[in-house]
Amino acid sequence: MSNILVVAVGGGLGAAMRYIIGQIIPVHPTGFPTATFLINITGAFIIGFISGLSLKHNISNELKLFLTTGVCGGFTTFSTFSLETATLFSNGKMLLASGYAITSVLLCVLGVSLGIITGKLLKA
Repeated sequence: MSNILVVAVGGGLGAAMRYIIGQIIPVHPTGFPTATFLINITGAFIIGFISGLSLKHNISNELKLFLTTGVCGGFTTFSTFSLETATLFSNGKMLLASGYAITSVLLCVLGVSLGIITGKLLKA
């Protein structure tokens, strides 16, 4: 299967999962975008885990593309995160917007790091 098709199928799956989670988890009454926040952190961990796993185990390039660029790319929502942050700022919610942006970036970097470590430690 071509790499483009592998990424497209994974991206569709990831986007569908993001949509479903977004329907299940409501926006917090303060306007904090809880679903996007959790999706980005989870996606960061998963992409880190896959990357760590691939460093220790033989994962085909197609599977890695499917899971990282495809599924995780379609699942995580950085463009949505950016729009929601800008909207919070434009609505005058400076503290909430700042807290959302800072904690999202920090926890996603932590998620990737923990995912890499976990993937490297997994016994196959």
